[in-house]
Amino acid sequence: MIITRSPLRISLGGGGTDLPSYYREHGGFLVAAAIDKYVYITQHRTFQEEIIIKYSKLERVHSVDQIEHPIVREALKLVGVTDPHLELTSMADIPGGTGLGSSGSFTTALLKSLHAHNKNIISPAELAEQACDIELNKLGEPIGKQDQYIAAVGGITAFTFHPDGRVEYRPCKISEETLFNLEDNLLLFFTGYSRSASSILKDQNDKSKQNDPAMLENLHFTKELGYKSLAELESGNLDEFAHLMDIHWQRKKARSSGMSNARINEWYDYAIENGALGGKLIGAGGGGFLMFYAGDKRKLRHAMREKGLQEVRFRFDFEGTKVVAQN
Repeated sequence: MIITRSPLRISLGGGGTDLPSYYREHGGFLVAAAIDKYVYITQHRTFQEEIIIKYSKLERVHSVDQIEHPIVREALKLVGVTDPHLELTSMADIPGGTGLGSSGSFTTALLKSLHAHNKNIISPAELAEQACDIELNKLGEPIGKQDQYIAAVGGITAFTFHPDGRVEYRPCKISEETLFNLEDNLLLFFTGYSRSASSILKDQNDKSKQNDPAMLENLHFTKELGYKSLAELESGNLDEFAHLMDIHWQRKKARSSGMSNARINEWYDYAIENGALGGKLIGAGGGGFLMFYAGDKRKLRHAMREKGLQEVRFRFDFEGTKVVAQN
């Protein structure tokens, strides 16, 4: 049996500039953090000759080409796993469609499991690139490279996306005190809405390809916010970082009509009135999690409970995608 896990993530600045439709022309930059909420893949050898895939559905097939789940099918092909005695099960701490990068985490955890099956040693960068190849190239999803990279690498990390497709990354140089304060004061609340990231991002993707002036100006500005967010995090100025989160959210809403709705806007405004210094919706938009940097945690938690929003408490993950058990 092999068990792998891959962390989910939160974006801290510059999100949206990791889509090829943008970075291939202009270069992208963002800061992201892995959190201790995970997607798990369990791999087991079946007694009989069959491939069993368990996720929200159950598949029993006899060849890789018969697998319906597109990511599982393409991952098996890419790694070259042809063993017909295979059972794969996926589990997650938080369901997909909630803005925490679950698809990228699923793909990296799956690939790590399959490489462990073949006794391959693979670096985090190679793992991330293979996951990107499956989701962006083979399946044509209109998404970026952030989720796969932060899941594979872990930590609080700055990513530069070059026009030629190269991705450079480095851990953010954050002091221990700043790290503890950031972890303590970033709060996540579930809006109750789930949605497909690709449907929200398609509009941004199409407009970027068409060189839409408003979209490009928005993304240029967002990239600058990414650089500024990194500077404030590394200098320990978390109040200013929170202010940049708020600016980021206002610009993000302008990117697409599907980015927010009246209820999310109402909750956001109420949070700002009740202890939040800044915040934004995590992920592509349209639902998922609201994240706030709190000036007054108790007041903010009480206010969001009053509105019926569930908090998910988290810590940062510094291990990235890993094998947690193999025997």
